Amino acid sequence: MQKIRLALRGANATLLMGKNTMIRKALRGQIQTRPQLEAILPHIRGNVGFIFTKGDIGAVKKLVDDNKVEAAARAGAVAPSDVVIPAINTGLEPTKTSFFQALQIATRITKGTIEIINDVKIITLGNKVGPSESALLQMLNIRPFQYGLIPRQVYDAGSVYEASVLEISNEDILEKFSEGVKNVAAVSLAVSYPTLASVPHSLVNGYKNVLAIALGTNFTFKQADKVKAYLANPTAFAAPKADKGKKEEKKEEKKEEKKKEEKKEKKEEKTEEPDEDMGFGLFD
Repeated sequence: MQKIRLALRGANATLLMGKNTMIRKALRGQIQTRPQLEAILPHIRGNVGFIFTKGDIGAVKKLVDDNKVEAAARAGAVAPSDVVIPAINTGLEPTKTSFFQALQIATRITKGTIEIINDVKIITLGNKVGPSESALLQMLNIRPFQYGLIPRQVYDAGSVYEASVLEISNEDILEKFSEGVKNVAAVSLAVSYPTLASVPHSLVNGYKNVLAIALGTNFTFKQADKVKAYLANPTAFAAPKADKGKKEEKKEEKKEEKKKEEKKEKKEEKTEEPDEDMGFGLFD
């Protein structure tokens, strides 16, 4: 709790805890002047606290979620999550195989230590932790649970909603909106009912139909002239670019051939140079 309080101070947020009866009484005293606060009353159940902030609510929720403490599995406690023991060499002596046998965990002895053969789920979410499971996890030095504050509800501008809404990003909203626009456009096109979403598709489809008629008949219009010219002579559009590319390639090939010839001539000149007589004989 102290770590969470310190973290929230940097986000200009304050954490307050109290008894539920006192919280309800304080809220009922304010309902006459602020009737929207009545929406909070149904959510004051169990061990509840309040975080007050004028900043970004999403950033405050992230701080609360990040500040959690690892805890051991105590016997009798309700498991907040599933616990799975991986297939590892425990390093325990063979005399402690009884703990694994009680929980029906397959093991084998490897180099004088107990090795778990397969991953085993020993605790299920929502069930109470048994003494055998608690003792085994302590021997393996496994602290499977994390405890901390869990954001449940958000009160903002008179409305109450679940804290999971804060995890929705702008990208998620845009993705859902685009999916909705696609669905509206598809339905509109299927039933031939024009909408803002389907009008662009209707115009494109209409243009395709008119263009197909123009290509199949002598009727023409400005936008169809280029398509007809392309179909009549496709090489007229691609030939100039290809010719330029070929000419450039030929020029580069000629330059490379000239360089090679010049190098050969230089080598020949070097090899043809006569050896100079320095005035000495072989046995002088």
